[in-house]
Amino acid sequence: MNEDVKKQLSKIANTIRQLSMEAVQKADSGHPGLPMGCAEFAAYFWGAELRHNPKNPKWLGRDRFVLSAGHGSMLLYSMLHLSGYNLTIDDIKSFRQLHSKTPGHPEYHITEGVEATTGPLGQGVGNAVGQALGLKILSTKFNSADFPLFNNKVFCLAGDGCIMEGISSEASSLAGHLQLDNLILVYDSNKVCLDGALPECCSEDTKKRYEAYGWETYEIDGYDFDQMEKTFNHLRIHQKRPALVVMHTIIGKGSPHKAGTSKAHGSPLGVEEVEEVKKLLGLPEENFLVPQSIYTFFEQRLEKCKEMEQKWKELYRRFAELKPELEKEFSLMVEKKLPADLEKKLHELKIKSPIAGRSASQDVLNALGDMLPCLIGGSADLSGSDRTMMTKFPLIAPGKFNGRNIKYGVREFAMAAAATGLAQTDMILPFIGTFLTFSDYMRNAIRLAALSEIHVIYQFTHDSIFLGEDGPTHQPIEHYMSLRTIPNLQVIRPADANEVKMAWVAALKYRGPTALLLSRQNLPTLEETNVPYDQGMGKGAYILKKENRKPDFCLIATGSEVSLAMDVAAALEQRDKSVRVVSMPCWKLFEEQSDDYKNQVLGGDLGKRVSIEAGVSFGWSKWIGPFGISIAIDTFGASAPMSDLQAEFGFNVDDILNRLLG
Repeated sequence: MNEDVKKQLSKIANTIRQLSMEAVQKADSGHPGLPMGCAEFAAYFWGAELRHNPKNPKWLGRDRFVLSAGHGSMLLYSMLHLSGYNLTIDDIKSFRQLHSKTPGHPEYHITEGVEATTGPLGQGVGNAVGQALGLKILSTKFNSADFPLFNNKVFCLAGDGCIMEGISSEASSLAGHLQLDNLILVYDSNKVCLDGALPECCSEDTKKRYEAYGWETYEIDGYDFDQMEKTFNHLRIHQKRPALVVMHTIIGKGSPHKAGTSKAHGSPLGVEEVEEVKKLLGLPEENFLVPQSIYTFFEQRLEKCKEMEQKWKELYRRFAELKPELEKEFSLMVEKKLPADLEKKLHELKIKSPIAGRSASQDVLNALGDMLPCLIGGSADLSGSDRTMMTKFPLIAPGKFNGRNIKYGVREFAMAAAATGLAQTDMILPFIGTFLTFSDYMRNAIRLAALSEIHVIYQFTHDSIFLGEDGPTHQPIEHYMSLRTIPNLQVIRPADANEVKMAWVAALKYRGPTALLLSRQNLPTLEETNVPYDQGMGKGAYILKKENRKPDFCLIATGSEVSLAMDVAAALEQRDKSVRVVSMPCWKLFEEQSDDYKNQVLGGDLGKRVSIEAGVSFGWSKWIGPFGISIAIDTFGASAPMSDLQAEFGFNVDDILNRLLG
């Protein structure tokens, strides 16, 4: 590499150190160690390697960079600012302040140039695997020798904490299996954790572990620009499998008293230490002062970036001209526009009765597969049980990315993070499946998808104790409520095939994550649920059966308990009771309705309000009031046939009548 370029990159690296330690010091909060330790890498990467356009952060032909070690966010913010993204020096000064574009950990939907919401360690690795897999799917579908539209790479910077977290093992194993030759994981190996030296808690040979996963592995000095250039140039052209680049660095490099120690990890350096760093590195005394030469360097780099995008646009123009049918599918995947007659087609879809919720959903999925080319699914080794397989389309396999079904293996957490990454390609709508009780393995990835407002659909099956003999280890109890507490997550528990159809409409319309909770056991299809979307599912709750006079009881049920509620209502009416039955498949949608509508459904004198749901009673007082009755399960389940469990836990007509009538 040219010596003048090296000098310029070194100057940029020291400016990253300056901005990072100053922003952390001003906020009196943050992690200066990683940005200072990885500053040379960032200078080289944004200054010479990354294919992107800061003035069009969503350019589809760009490389992606995921900062899995999200605590080092000032590294990313410094480079977004310097390289020309919509992030000002005032935004840098507002690091970690209320409503700023520079929150403590990067957030996908807040800051341009942030490719994934990261912070919980290791999840960025899972996101990067999903992004790389998504780009392989897209390149297989649209690329040709003349039109290499998706020839980009996904880079991920991870630290020791990310490497230790189990999710990175799951995700890296999957990436190695699939031979993702567009994924580069840069491991910031500084041998320091927040709590102290890495050898105090970890002594593995990470490089050998990744070789066992089937990855290419490399080692570089994190301060040697020639090594960086040689390694990344080689990978750009010759990479055959996912690549781990072990980058040896010093945490907090430049700090005379804290470099190389955990003291540089998660706390401000201190005013005096910052002043000493500035003297040692020849940095400006004035805070947040960036030399004009650095802005000029990145202005020149920006022109090259714009040229890259312009060439890509010209390539796409010729692609659209010569391959109009393929371009039409490309546009459909970008727009994710739903067919105008989607609801009509699903209402007309013939589904047998009785049928399990999981099976009805698979029928819907296979119909949707023809309508929505962006829909790509997968399962954590349970596609035969959770019914997520789109039978008309092949499997994705190592080196074969023309399918639409992904076998994630028993890697639920990585699957959820990878699904978020698939969605972040901006052309794929992913759905993934497993048993509801295993949503606990996925929870933090679901939470980040909700925080990021990512469009992902989770198909959770075996949704109650009525799965039977597998017993309490597999029987969800607290899971409905646990998922409902996650902000932005749309949780739907449909009653039958009709509601399953409309649950998919709701999931497709909602531009955030949706969890579909589906039964293993067969359920009757009710005539009363066959209503238009905007009169039923779209409201979140609706009256299924009206009372014949002032109600004695209002039964509110979800999922498989809706048909039970209808049977209980019939039995009560035989005892001269007036009963209203409400199906409430989605609390979130109901909460979004007008007060007038909510009063129409649950307002006024409805007699005794009763909830019927095969999960915990916690939360139901919101709808049934302090004196209502909750038919629920506040213990763990048991291993037994379904009929025995219904009797044991009081989920049959006679037991409920005894509860209601005393």
